[in-house]
Amino acid sequence: MRKRFCFIGILFVSLTSAQEFTTYKNGLIYNEKTMDKLGKIVDSLHLKYKTCDLTKVFYSNKQVKGCVIKLNSGNIGQAKKDMDSNISLENFILKYPDASVKKDVLIIKTKAKDYDKKDIIVYNELSLNDDYGFYIEKDYKKSAEYPEKGTWIYNYEPKRSYSEEHIEAFYFPENFKSIPLDPQYSRQIIYSDCLIDTSITKFKENAKSERFNALVSLPENWQSLPKNKKEKLLDEMRSSEAVGSCSNDFSPRVQGVNMALLSAETAHWEIFLRSHLDIMNDRFERVSDASYAWKDRQTYIKELEELDINVPDLLLGIYFRIDNAEKNHYYGDIGRLGRAISESKDRVLFLTKILSMIEDEKLDDYNRVLAYFLYINCNYYTKSKTEKKFNNAKVTNAVKKLPKYLSDNIKVETI
Repeated sequence: MRKRFCFIGILFVSLTSAQEFTTYKNGLIYNEKTMDKLGKIVDSLHLKYKTCDLTKVFYSNKQVKGCVIKLNSGNIGQAKKDMDSNISLENFILKYPDASVKKDVLIIKTKAKDYDKKDIIVYNELSLNDDYGFYIEKDYKKSAEYPEKGTWIYNYEPKRSYSEEHIEAFYFPENFKSIPLDPQYSRQIIYSDCLIDTSITKFKENAKSERFNALVSLPENWQSLPKNKKEKLLDEMRSSEAVGSCSNDFSPRVQGVNMALLSAETAHWEIFLRSHLDIMNDRFERVSDASYAWKDRQTYIKELEELDINVPDLLLGIYFRIDNAEKNHYYGDIGRLGRAISESKDRVLFLTKILSMIEDEKLDDYNRVLAYFLYINCNYYTKSKTEKKFNNAKVTNAVKKLPKYLSDNIKVETI
């Protein structure tokens, strides 16, 4: 049954790859009447923004320049004890010469939730190229009290029938730091929070995740239904999140656009914008998702630009990674944001701002590197080869202004 379902998905996508969703005479996936309703809501939101606290300061994620150590031979049990005793890095290297040691690595510390929705701390190596960074998850309560400078965090695995004994660790030569963002960046975050509305989520807290039974489609006559019926349909969709069975299962994105349509018709802007941003960021649950299916999933940035939204501030506001975010703050996907920016009428403005962030010595290292990733993702999707080469030269020069431990390890691809 599952294989048949996915085959149908392949056929469906292949037939609709030129246009993912129905478009109207205005060239958008929302008709003129819906756009008019949304425009009036945007006007009121701009008035609301003027009353927001524009002096609020946001802080970067906690970060430190540390080391990654891996050991899979020798007396690993003793190495674990030495890490527990906070052996110095120099003495550890002398005692365990077979250990793999990677110095000057940018390590990010963030609070998250595991699959059981328990609070954890994630220590993550920021990979500067195509490989995946090393990460370690720890219990939040224990890690929150853990001293950092001169200490170790590790994952230890004893010998098993299918694997050898080994240990992987982070060493922190200094304490993690979080620095305030410049007011111009904080205002962009405030603008995004004001428009998106952090007081609510798209799905209800107790919503079910369903692969086949979630409400996805709308009845053919849905636009002629009274408002209370549309409200009921939206409420039902918010109660059941569609989970894709495979890369070509289109149902999560269909549900997303239909939630956007219903929320626009019923003046639920907070649901509309989250739904549309989820489509832009392709933020949907899937059992598996292969890269070959990504190209057909469009971003629909034009729909936002037609609403007189300050799209550069909105998208850059959800790009920043911050430590003191509002509950339900929306984080954009760097790759998808880059693709959306490549299609924006304000692409040149976007790229100018992003280059300045890469070069900004007052901005934290993590967000500067993410700005680099955002730029190269945009450039990847830029259609003009001449413009690509021009942008590539610009970002190559900008990377040189990053701290040396970062710039030396970033390889800008020649276009």
